[in-house]
Amino acid sequence: MTMVRTPPPPPLPVRDKAAEREWNRAALSPMLTRLAEERATGILVREHGTLHLAEGLVVHAESPLAPGLGRLLTAHGTLAAATWRQAADRAGDAPGAARLLLGAGQLRPGALELCHLGAVYDAGYFALAPSSAPGRFRYGPVSAPAALRPVPVTALERETLRRRLLLHRLWPDPATDSAPLIRADPASAPPVTPRQRAVLARVDGVRTAAGIARELGRPAFHTLVDIRRLAAAGLLAPDPAVPAPPPHPPPPPPVTDPDIALLKRLRDALEAL
Repeated sequence: MTMVRTPPPPPLPVRDKAAEREWNRAALSPMLTRLAEERATGILVREHGTLHLAEGLVVHAESPLAPGLGRLLTAHGTLAAATWRQAADRAGDAPGAARLLLGAGQLRPGALELCHLGAVYDAGYFALAPSSAPGRFRYGPVSAPAALRPVPVTALERETLRRRLLLHRLWPDPATDSAPLIRADPASAPPVTPRQRAVLARVDGVRTAAGIARELGRPAFHTLVDIRRLAAAGLLAPDPAVPAPPPHPPPPPPVTDPDIALLKRLRDALEAL
């Protein structure tokens, strides 16, 4: 009888508890914290998304890695796609389109508020991700429907940290968040939920988590949760032909030299101009 030797499975990624503690202690964006304290109004542009502030509160958020407000509203029949497109063309941006639709009675305030809060926390998670470039803040008026509830910066940061830790504990390898995904075929496949089955059906070696979320019309973070659970179950993996993203950089050490601290404050002030 011929024996077929199966290569051992790759080692599981290790959950770094020290890194979790550092995430809890580190400020996600010192600039955002300062802008909230001074009750600034304008747009904070970061590498992976933008945050719109009105008097220091987050009233809108966008990220190329998360479906926008319009997609969330139109994906499951809350609003007709053509109606949203017409309003967005007239208003020029998502908050303005929402304001027009509310005023015309074409969108219920409750449905809009649920989608708006989901979009803010979803895009805000990516906007506050570690970045390789400093943020820039543009002071000026921002568009936001008065009926929508703004989100305090502290609430957005707290939820972002909670989501980051949740993903880390589900499956600590972040490569599945951004790389094209491929199906795996374990010897004993565990059962999956209907939500996870819909995600698996779109894994084709080309789509990323962001693409799957946009196609399904679901918040990107919820899709990441499904993807990391599927990765932990051995049902999908990042394409090995695509380089893995770099790990999250550690938080910088605290600044104790008063001259260096002053220079950093001056740098932040110049970036905010």
